[in-house]
Amino acid sequence: MRMDGLVLCEPIELYNILNQVTKLSRLTETNYLCLLDVRSKREYDESHVITARRVKKKANEYLTPESVDLECVKYCVVYDHKTSSLELLLKHRDDDNDEYSDNTGEGLVLGAAIECGRALAHLTHRPIHILKGGYESFSATYHFFRTQKIIWMPQELDAFQPYPVEIVPGQIYLGDFRQACDPKIQKDLKIKAHVNVSMETGPFFVGDSDRLLHIQIEDTLEANISPFLRHLCHFIEIHREIGSAILVFSTLGISRSCAAILAYLMHQNEQTLKRSWAYVKKCKNNMRPNRALVAQLSKWEKIVLGGSVTDVSDPLY
Repeated sequence: MRMDGLVLCEPIELYNILNQVTKLSRLTETNYLCLLDVRSKREYDESHVITARRVKKKANEYLTPESVDLECVKYCVVYDHKTSSLELLLKHRDDDNDEYSDNTGEGLVLGAAIECGRALAHLTHRPIHILKGGYESFSATYHFFRTQKIIWMPQELDAFQPYPVEIVPGQIYLGDFRQACDPKIQKDLKIKAHVNVSMETGPFFVGDSDRLLHIQIEDTLEANISPFLRHLCHFIEIHREIGSAILVFSTLGISRSCAAILAYLMHQNEQTLKRSWAYVKKCKNNMRPNRALVAQLSKWEKIVLGGSVTDVSDPLY
């Protein structure tokens, strides 16, 4: 949904933005994310999303935090308490409480994030993201990303450990071996099953074939994932049916595990490799299955759809 330079940002999108990595968390990059909280000072001080800065308002004008150049920022995400739509918009304002009425007699809808987003939209060529459901929704789902910390030093951001990205809300996550070995991550994400696409043996669910699928393939061009794909899809389907969250991981979480996720999405949604690739790439910017795995996924596309659709000779793949 897009309106006047604004787009609605689902909670899962902000979660994945927060958890992107290169060698370190992308939160260490000055111009990666500007996360703005337009709630009251009391609410902000009580708790806010990690790295969020409170936006102050003076004479009905929103003031961007110092040192932020929105024109250079890749993502600018604004949230209030619980904005849920861009369409219930800005028809009538109640100056006493920064809320908006739609003139239908149905009362007021919160709109501080939208008002702020519109005020800032001219400062950037990229859309301003308005967090759907606001802080209320995001913090309810991702309570472990709440904080009272206001100032983040560069070394603290360097030490920030990202979580696995979320592929299917509350059900399928994609990560690396370190994340799979972190008990706090397993607890926070309620992980109940693992798909381990690496040679290493993780500490969880070993010996429990109902909750661990270990696909032992090397991170080389000789790796053959094809014989495991049907079992992989069945394993994930079974756990989704019983409501278990699954973490799919490999050593670095960028090649073998990504190929596994792509194969599952192609099978589950009966969709092309191209479409699955675009979706996973959006969730995990640094995904890069090796050429051998891409060739096998092309063959899998033919099995799933009855013919090849995606041109894997394209440099994109």
